[in-house]
Amino acid sequence: MATVELRFSALPEHVRTARLVAAAVARRAGVDEAVLDEVRLAVGEACSRAVGLHTNGGLGTPVRVALIEDEKRFSIEVGDDAPAASGSADASGGHAAESDEESDMGLAVISGLVDDVEVTSDEKGGLIRMSWPTAPEPATLP
Repeated sequence: MATVELRFSALPEHVRTARLVAAAVARRAGVDEAVLDEVRLAVGEACSRAVGLHTNGGLGTPVRVALIEDEKRFSIEVGDDAPAASGSADASGGHAAESDEESDMGLAVISGLVDDVEVTSDEKGGLIRMSWPTAPEPATLP
């Protein structure tokens, strides 16, 4: 299992870089070309959401992105340090204190793009996990 990790200051201009890196690593991992736009969009939404949470919370810590290449799946984890109110997630899986419609819209977009998505949060921050299948490597002839 190979992992690429990114950490970037919670600034909107860094989201584009995260999208480009995610698409490049997804391509190398074997994610179908037809799905790469979905990967880019989903990572952009998740990173934009994390940047917004950091900005609104006055947090100076970086946004974390892990790109995980496995045998059959390519996964992306986007982490923020915005604590959930009273240590629990709300019904949408977002931060309980968060009522920002833009962030809720971002989660809806991610859910529409990614079949395998999980959103969690606790007193230490939130995490969005997304994954896509990778194409099996073609068999080589002797």
